[in-house]
Amino acid sequence: MTRDRWTWHGGGLSAARAHFGDDARGWIDFSTGINPHVWHGAGAVEIDWRALPDEMALRALEQAAAASFGCHADHVCAVPGTEVGLRLAGRVLGDDVCHAVPSYRTHGEMAASSHPVTLGNLALADGSSLILANPNNPDGVLLSREALSDLLVRRGRKGWLVIDEAFADCHPDHSFADQVDDRHRLLIFRSFGKFFGLAGLRLGFVLGPRPILASLRKQLGAWPVSAAAIAIGTRAYQDIAWQDAMRERLIAEATSFDQRLASFGLLASGACPLFRLITTPDASHLFERLARAAILSRPFADKPDWLRFGLPANDEAMERLCAVLEDHG
Repeated sequence: MTRDRWTWHGGGLSAARAHFGDDARGWIDFSTGINPHVWHGAGAVEIDWRALPDEMALRALEQAAAASFGCHADHVCAVPGTEVGLRLAGRVLGDDVCHAVPSYRTHGEMAASSHPVTLGNLALADGSSLILANPNNPDGVLLSREALSDLLVRRGRKGWLVIDEAFADCHPDHSFADQVDDRHRLLIFRSFGKFFGLAGLRLGFVLGPRPILASLRKQLGAWPVSAAAIAIGTRAYQDIAWQDAMRERLIAEATSFDQRLASFGLLASGACPLFRLITTPDASHLFERLARAAILSRPFADKPDWLRFGLPANDEAMERLCAVLEDHG
């Protein structure tokens, strides 16, 4: 087993156990940006496992999601995870495509051929379709709505602006979802599992012009998402009070986490509170030390001085991490 599995994406606990062995205390997974505080109502939602997913219930899910995103439900299509939606929607982008880097590996694989451009040099993609994440992962860079408006205009009449808003629930004022309509060559992707802490549900949404969504629905077929995803997703998006309180909680916890990291000389960067990126010359060594203490972080093959951490789930996780950092320092 090589470290390629851990640099591909987060959540590689099985590979970590196989390579580093188990620990009596159990592993702590800091390698993802998934909210460690799961939406509290999932266990109480009743699901009829005997019936096929209901079409009207699916529509209710899309309406609840649209209300949360700030757009019209006609421009929202539920998909079994944004990974699937990204790859299916890539077919509409044409041949002239650019993707912002660093970011998700999938963005570079959406189209048959896509060229990387850095976030600091997006003008190189003028006139082309452009794929980016906002906030970006893994560095947490957050573009303003004004910047996004300018990028949309710069696509011209042929290019599409594709925005992966997987972590936008933490930044509702920066979301561009309200700009989706039939006139704009704009596609937006939203993730359910990251903010609500239920990534295993595999639920996401594509926002875009109605003709594009009609084509996407035809590809997905009659039952695009499970009955469980429909039932839990609908109730969660209707729980506005939990969402508002969670945003405040995540900001407070990310601030506290940054302070603990700084006490070890590690400065965290990025606007998104669900993950913190540090830059240190010995990131590779630190990854190894943490892994041997049954703590999985996220290294990057092309950025050997980067290491990303998700938020600690509780005080125990925080203290175990800090114990390794203190010994490492």
